[in-house]
Amino acid sequence: MLIADEITKHYDTPRGRVPVLDSVSFKLDRGEAMAITGPSGCGKSTLLYVLGALEPPSDGEVTIDGTNPYALAERQQASFRGATVGFVFQDHLLLPQLSALDNVMAPTLVAGKGRTAAQYVERARALLEGVGLADRMAHLPGELSGGERQRVAVARAMIRNPAVLLCDEPTGNLDRAAADGVADVLFRLHAEKKTMLVVVTHSATLAARFDRRHELSDHHLRPA
Repeated sequence: MLIADEITKHYDTPRGRVPVLDSVSFKLDRGEAMAITGPSGCGKSTLLYVLGALEPPSDGEVTIDGTNPYALAERQQASFRGATVGFVFQDHLLLPQLSALDNVMAPTLVAGKGRTAAQYVERARALLEGVGLADRMAHLPGELSGGERQRVAVARAMIRNPAVLLCDEPTGNLDRAAADGVADVLFRLHAEKKTMLVVVTHSATLAARFDRRHELSDHHLRPA
């Protein structure tokens, strides 16, 4: 279960305190998905970073399957995040010099004990096949379309079988057809792997596909 309990986030600046999140709370079980909408600059991305153990809250607590990542030592926190959370951003952030297959494999370079290299290769191939890129594995990002690059990014986020999948405007840079294709991939992998899926989006079309929809505004998260 992913639990956000009274999450508050602010930044202290020379001109005073800047509030971003105020008492944000929700629970998400395995297999559940939630969309978060809201105006630009309202703190949606910040909330994802807090949920994904990238940025600590000013107050409140995040727990993922009973673990508060911010209570861990820095190295343990990084290991926990790598094994437990997958990220998909608006910009695919693929390494341009690596093939699609090698980009999907990249997170496994810092993986701890568990799967062997051969097992990760097999999983990466299966993921790329699952997102419709069986014939594009050897291609570099520059040789792929925008939708294809984002599907590689989704496969990369899933390579270590994370419990939580966090997506920040995953279709924001895509045309309607490519966006629908990426959304289809996200929902299929989410259903197959029973992830806890949180998607931040400006797209009303994408948000409408979620049973749970919330809006972040005035620093508060409310049902949409």
